[in-house]
Amino acid sequence: MSLDWIYFAISWILLTWHSAWDAIGVPVDAVIGTNFAWILAIVFLVVSVRVILFPVFVKQIKSQRAMQALQPKVKELQEKHKGDRETLQKEMMELYRKEKANPLMGCLPMFLQIPVFLGLFHVLRRLDPFKPEDKKTIYGWTVDQFNSASNAKLFTAPLSGKFGSTAEDLARLGANGTTVKVIAGVLVLVMIATTYLTSRQMILKTGWAEDPQQRMIQRLMLYGIPASLLISGSIFPIGVIIYWVTNNLFTLAQQQWVLRKFPPPVTAKKATAPAATRSPVQPAKAGGLFGRGKAAPAAPVKATAPKVAGPKPGAKPANPKKSRPAKRQG
Repeated sequence: MSLDWIYFAISWILLTWHSAWDAIGVPVDAVIGTNFAWILAIVFLVVSVRVILFPVFVKQIKSQRAMQALQPKVKELQEKHKGDRETLQKEMMELYRKEKANPLMGCLPMFLQIPVFLGLFHVLRRLDPFKPEDKKTIYGWTVDQFNSASNAKLFTAPLSGKFGSTAEDLARLGANGTTVKVIAGVLVLVMIATTYLTSRQMILKTGWAEDPQQRMIQRLMLYGIPASLLISGSIFPIGVIIYWVTNNLFTLAQQQWVLRKFPPPVTAKKATAPAATRSPVQPAKAGGLFGRGKAAPAAPVKATAPKVAGPKPGAKPANPKKSRPAKRQG
C-alpha cells in the first residue's frame, strides 16, 4: 500500500502554515540561527493534527472513565476466577462488550498519530539541498520551497540533521557536528521527559488499573516508550523531535484541562470512610429537605447518682447505731 497520500497531506499542511507565517511577516531568513517560519510550521502541524483528532481524544477519555467505573466488577471477577486465567479473560471481555468499554482505546490517539509521525520523518529526510531538481518537486513542493526547507535551522542545526548523522551527511548539510549533537541530544532528553510526564499525569489522576491487561498497557506507556526513545531518538531528525515535543506539551495541557473540568469518578472504596474514623455521635440537622434549619438539640442526658461502693468481701458490716451519740439520763 502506497503512503504517498500521507506525504502529500503532511507536505500540504507544512507548506500552508509556512506560507501563512511568511504572509504575516515572520522572518524567513535565519534569526539567531533559527528559521522561525519553518519551526512554527512544524508546531502548527501538531495543532492541526490534534484539532482533527479531538473527537478521538474525547472518546479516549470516555473509555477511560468507563474502565474506571468497571474496576470493582473487574476485581470481583479476579477473585471469582482466581487461578483460571482463560475463564477470567473471557468473562472480562464479555464485561467490556456489555458495558461498551475498550481497554485499547487509551492508545488509539497515539496510534492514529503514527502515520503523521512517519510522514513527517519521510518528508524531512528528503531535505537534501544537493538532490536533483526533479526530486525536489514531489509531494507538491516547489524548488524554492524545497531549498528553503533544506536550509532551515534551529540554532544553526539543520532540521533534517540527527544526533546519529554521519560526517558525510553533516558535510552535505553544511552543519557543525558538535552543534547538531548538542541540539539533538537536548531535544531527545526533553522528548523522553515529556513522554513520561504525559503518561504519569493520567495515571496519577485515574490510578493503576485492576485489569492486568490494562495495567500492562499503562506500564508500557509509562516506562517502555520513554526507554525506547533513548535509543531510537538518535535516528530522528531534529524537525521530527520538535514535532514530538510539541505534541507532548499539547497533550499535557489538554489532559490537565480535561481532568480538571471532568475529574475522574470517586470509587466507592474512596467515597466511604472507614467505620473507625467516623464520629460516633453526629447531631442531625433540622430544617426539612434542604437542611437549612438550625441543628436539632441533642437528646437530654439523665443525671445518674454516683454509685457507692459496697463493703469489701469479709469486712464486718458497719453498725450505724454505734456512731450515734448516747442519750443523757436525767
